[in-house]
Amino acid sequence: MRDSRRLPLPERERRWPAFLLVPLLAAAPPQEAPAQDIPISLNQLGFEPGDPKTAIVEADGAPRDWQLIDAAGKVLASGKAWPFGPDAASGAPIQRIDFSRFGVPGRGYRIRVGTSESAPFAIAPNLYRPLARDALIFFYHQRAGTPIEARIVGAKWARPAGHAREVAKCFAGKDERGTEWAGCPYTLDVTGGWYDAGDHGKYVVNGGISLWTLLAAHERNPGALAQGSGPAPGLLAEARYEMEFLLRMQVPNGTRLRVPVGKPEPALGRAAREASQAPFAEIDASGMAHQKVADARWTALPMPPQDDTQERLLYPPTTAATLNLAATAAQCARIWKGIDAGFAARCLSAAERAFAAAGRNPEVYATGSFTGSGGYGDMDVSDEFYWAAAELFVTTGKPEYHQAVTASPYFTAPVGEPGWPQVATLGTITLATRPSALPQAEVRRLRGLLVAAADRFLVDAAGNGYRIPYLATGYPWGSNGALLNRAMVLGIAGDLTGNPKYRAGVIDAIDYILGRNPNFTSYVSGHGLLSMRNPHHRFWAPALDPALPGPPPGTLSGGPNSTAMVDPVAAKLKGHCAPQRCWADDVHAYALNEVAINWNAPLLWVAMWLGA
Repeated sequence: MRDSRRLPLPERERRWPAFLLVPLLAAAPPQEAPAQDIPISLNQLGFEPGDPKTAIVEADGAPRDWQLIDAAGKVLASGKAWPFGPDAASGAPIQRIDFSRFGVPGRGYRIRVGTSESAPFAIAPNLYRPLARDALIFFYHQRAGTPIEARIVGAKWARPAGHAREVAKCFAGKDERGTEWAGCPYTLDVTGGWYDAGDHGKYVVNGGISLWTLLAAHERNPGALAQGSGPAPGLLAEARYEMEFLLRMQVPNGTRLRVPVGKPEPALGRAAREASQAPFAEIDASGMAHQKVADARWTALPMPPQDDTQERLLYPPTTAATLNLAATAAQCARIWKGIDAGFAARCLSAAERAFAAAGRNPEVYATGSFTGSGGYGDMDVSDEFYWAAAELFVTTGKPEYHQAVTASPYFTAPVGEPGWPQVATLGTITLATRPSALPQAEVRRLRGLLVAAADRFLVDAAGNGYRIPYLATGYPWGSNGALLNRAMVLGIAGDLTGNPKYRAGVIDAIDYILGRNPNFTSYVSGHGLLSMRNPHHRFWAPALDPALPGPPPGTLSGGPNSTAMVDPVAAKLKGHCAPQRCWADDVHAYALNEVAINWNAPLLWVAMWLGA
């Protein structure tokens, strides 16, 4: 993910969208959907017996009659829908069907309204555990530096190692703006880690929040996914693979580098600031972390990683990357302390070196002047300082980290939606949920902040027709990941309070992801009758090369994006779609349908939470 459809139809044409009825990939089997005069959407995976169960009907006028039918067409329940009315996010009039009272396990259920029927769904216990396993195996598929083995993923998705041994030098020479960079006096072996998204870049910023989310899921429930499915790696084995890579990105001791220091001219607008350059200065970069390792130029689609011939380069260290390393390495140290003491000690040493290095160099920001990879630029790293200090304090109890935590404004500020540019919420979650030397009164206060945030998200759910805990006039890049990060906060509030309303909010979020949306699509490949099949990805691209596979099950699309419609597919939709409909299942739609580790990570967290 870089920095972060249907067109409205006349009522007589409101049925399953044509792009869902026609197979988009020659290599994939057709997906058959029932014809719909009145569009009905719901979670195509289904529902656990005791959970809320909601379907959405796009229809105006009087409340519509509905029936719940089984696979043989027998009517099992019936009622009237509840009209929400016009919905700005979807661009349609909405009615809701609540069939929560029915909880008999079974498969092949459908909702019928008039002559229209929904996609089939199940009611079953433990419904989300296969989704959690698949969401975890996504990270194995994204591994660099190791073969992806058929015995783990099947022959269809097996491939040789991409970038099998990656000893990279630093970028040197002129960037896209003509600025001269001196490089660095060393190379680093940065083999391994996860490819970030549909390209072959590997980023410390974004790798950080993704790794933290996996490790936080483990800390919440250490027994879940400890072992992978069959020979697949378990959660900690997968997380360690990324952690080892992040450790390799640390600048060696005794290194001085010439880098831009400070913020660009504050009087400039945001775009101008990001395009400008802070003055260069020589710094002691010991212990900092490089922002990324990536191709010197963007590669074409398709491009299996083992076929990538572009030069691979290290890009300059940044304060944000350094603090991402400090935070995750501190988290690593406490988790592995009782598992592998040597690895835990290595992580803690790296974390403390990184935090000290960021303290010496608090204003080394990412620049967007390099082609071939995403920038992940962030001009405010105060939240990263708080997050890293929180992780280090919980792990070590040292007074200097306690002081850094309590001096931060984020220690008392309202909690917001987490994301790679804004990670303060991660620090608050750790302080509120992990044992530490923090006084219990402060722990209770921080827990209250998390619950208050969850309550605000539930208020947002009441304000949109599809009833998701997300309300915005425009949907951002990676909106599905943003929604799932909110669902994670709702899940934590549920843990802290035991109030079932928070589980209901999480269900609303996952229902939307798995098909209860105006695109009538499960955004998770392989989960639901009509699921995403054409991600923007250089290997999972059979639309471009029939010899290549489609996405493996458990891969999440970034989802609707009405605010940065910059790819050629999105450009054609711009101005013609309501925010939730600004999406296309198209390999070229990188702003709408890319995949990324920081989106699959909360999908895994939420699926694990629901399946616990």
